[in-house]
This record gives sequence, structure tokens and C-alpha cells, in this order.
Amino acid sequence: MNSYIKEFHNSLSTSLFEDIRENILSGKYQAGEKITENRVCQEFGVSRTPVREAFKQLELEGLITNIPNRGAYVLGFSKRDIQDIYEIRKAVEIIAIKWAIERIDSDELSELQEAYDLMEFYTMKNEQGKMMETNTRFHEIIYKSTRSRFLEQILKSYQIYIYKTKKVALQSEAYLQDVLEEHKRILTSIYNKDFSEGEKAVFQHISNAQKRAENNLPLF
Repeated sequence: MNSYIKEFHNSLSTSLFEDIRENILSGKYQAGEKITENRVCQEFGVSRTPVREAFKQLELEGLITNIPNRGAYVLGFSKRDIQDIYEIRKAVEIIAIKWAIERIDSDELSELQEAYDLMEFYTMKNEQGKMMETNTRFHEIIYKSTRSRFLEQILKSYQIYIYKTKKVALQSEAYLQDVLEEHKRILTSIYNKDFSEGEKAVFQHISNAQKRAENNLPLF
């Protein structure tokens, strides 16, 4: 296999992995449902090779499980999964807010303020999708400002799962206002270079996000 063909297959399997992951996280493929190579081949019009590679990655991510002599089955979010995701997020984002307060520059602070202003605008308009996208942007600016590519990589690696829990949870206009207030408190702590307040603000924000996710996601 020459390098071009190898690169093509790698790209195809990555794209396929992302598509199947989206179907699992959106509920199109439900927890406990059997998912076969043949089904995916027919659904996406691909050969078995990229499907097998995508299945390996999905299993590594804990989204499917392969049972010997039975095949692959979809794993959904359990309450324990949500608890684990948010407990890890609390620990890592508290480090992130500390480093951001220490290392953020004026340009990044302006970006953060702009993101917050957009969140405020979208909350007033009750534009949930735009609010959610800008919410993610707000946090990514904080990650970038830590100047730690390792921390940024860790935080971004599970953003897709956090994004999905937000997407389900932020369906209420009241939630949007609550989330906006939580981000205002985080922003204020960065302006004031107050790590103690930043730690409390981040902890409270993520704890509330966890409650919203657990109350609104279909868990098993």
C-alpha cells in the first residue's frame, strides 16, 4: 500500500469514526444496540477496512464494546460516566483557571470579554445553539491562555462529550441565564486575578453543569 492510499484510508477511518461517534452520542445508535461492520458499510458506502479501524478507535473511546462471538454493541452514557467526566473536568479546569489567571495576556482577555458579551447577547435572544458554541469558545480561550499545550490537549480531548451533555441540558431559557451568570463570575475572577474566587467559580459552574446533564440526559 503506497503512502497516498494509506493516508486516504486513515483519513476515511477517522471521518467514519467521527460520524459513528456522532450517531452514538446523538442517540441514533442507542445503548445496547448491536452495530455490525456490514451495517456501517452499507450505511456509509465504505469498505470493511476503514470500518474496522473506526471500530477499534470507538472501543478505545469506550463507545462500543466487542463481545467475543457476538459482535460490537453500543455503550451509552451511564450516571457513573457523567460523574467521572465532570469530576475529571473539575480537577483539570481548576488548574486551568489558576494558570490562566497567571498567564493570560491583554489580547486573550479581550477575546474572553468578547466571547462573554456574545454569550450575553445570545442569552437575551434565547439562541441556544449560538450560546452553546460561544460557551465552548469562552473555555477554549481560557485553555489557550494557560500556555500549556498538554493541558489544552487534555481539556479539548473530551470537549465532544461535554458539548453533547450541554446540548441536551441547555434547552431551558432559565438555564441559559444561569450559565451566563456562572461565566460572568469566572470572567470577573480573571480580571481581578483572584485565584481563590476563580476556583470557587469554576467548581460551582462545573457542579451545576453536572446536575443539568444528569437531570436531562437519558442515562442507564
